[in-house]
Amino acid sequence: MSTAALTGACPECETDLTVPPLVQGETLSCPECMLTLRVEDVADGRLTLQMVQVQLRDWGQ
Repeated sequence: MSTAALTGACPECETDLTVPPLVQGETLSCPECMLTLRVEDVADGRLTLQMVQVQLRDWGQ
């Protein structure tokens, strides 16, 4: 397993991301648009990222 940084792009704002090694299924936040992203695939040091729908709790207020 490589310790080199991985690269990818946010699917929403297209910001280029460089992150430490991640595996499929892990999540991260885009530093630009704050969207939660999930790693769908890692191939040749490149991440394929997908937006994650975050549901906010309704506290009944």
